[in-house]
Amino acid sequence: MFRRGNRADPQPTEHVSVLLASSGGEFRPESIQSCAQLANRGVVGVLIIARIHGSSLGLPNPGLLPTRKERETAQNRVESAIEELRRLGVPADGQIMMTRNIASSISRVAKARTADNVVVETPTQGFVRGLLEGNFESAIRRKLRGLAVVSSAPRC
Repeated sequence: MFRRGNRADPQPTEHVSVLLASSGGEFRPESIQSCAQLANRGVVGVLIIARIHGSSLGLPNPGLLPTRKERETAQNRVESAIEELRRLGVPADGQIMMTRNIASSISRVAKARTADNVVVETPTQGFVRGLLEGNFESAIRRKLRGLAVVSSAPRC
């Protein structure tokens, strides 16, 4: 139930064949094509993360939330991915999630939507950034414990 004062829509719980998730970047055409093939006439759920950057003195700080421009960019990316999937004849829906922990949030959405496959779109990152942030794909796989097949988006 949607309560007054909440900033977000309620979490969708309809089953999806494929959950296409991004840590904030754009969805590449190859990953959208891959999801369309994996879906096999099922629904594709599109998820993008709008990242919260931390806390101030141990407390949440509104200055660390995504800006309006970042939220609008995320909205545009989700809408364009849904539009492309529908153009390919695949039913799709989407959501934006604001969070600090990307892997936990993606796995929580995959469990709530009982996804069969999770395709993770991660940006190319350097060695140091990879050490700091870790590998999202393996963290999601570990949290789902075999409930869904987790794979990274194909690269050209």
